[in-house]
Amino acid sequence: MAVSLTFDDGPSPANTPRTLDLLDELGWRVTFFVVGSLAAAHPELVVEMRRRGHAVGLHGQQHRHHLLHSWRWIRRDTEEALRVLDDIGPRPRWYRPPYGQLSTPTLVEARRHRLEVVLWSAWGREWAEPDASSVQARLAPRMEPGAVLLLHDSEEFAAAGTARRTHETLRLLAPVLSERGLQAVTLDALVDG
Repeated sequence: MAVSLTFDDGPSPANTPRTLDLLDELGWRVTFFVVGSLAAAHPELVVEMRRRGHAVGLHGQQHRHHLLHSWRWIRRDTEEALRVLDDIGPRPRWYRPPYGQLSTPTLVEARRHRLEVVLWSAWGREWAEPDASSVQARLAPRMEPGAVLLLHDSEEFAAAGTARRTHETLRLLAPVLSERGLQAVTLDALVDG
């Protein structure tokens, strides 16, 4: 039985290496939804994610609200992000739009590029919670087979302290997963079983 941990808004040279080390220590494989502009600035981090057995999904080029932009803008944002990721490695399978905003243009562009759209069943809201135990308390009730959990390992689009709370939360989630007999796997492993 498995759940999929997912991380949005990276990569971040200040925080992603620590996240990768913690995931190695815990023996977990996850899916990172990377922002194209950040991936272009730090392609070595995307390569390292894959090297360590994690999946990489698309999270747009500029991390802006789709509900505030035209179809043309969404098309350009998606295409630019895909060009960045294509240059770094294999084309991603998964797409999570910024802020989880699904508009008709978002869905059409994802389909046009053969990307599978995925949101989440529980999110930590680490940027808004006072501490890691509060984040863990938000996630734990939804940690069941097939769950998709959303965390952030970057502070590029979140408040300072978000990544630290995420790292502390990972340690708190480990015993919960263990007690429930759950493994943390990539979305590919979760869906393809």
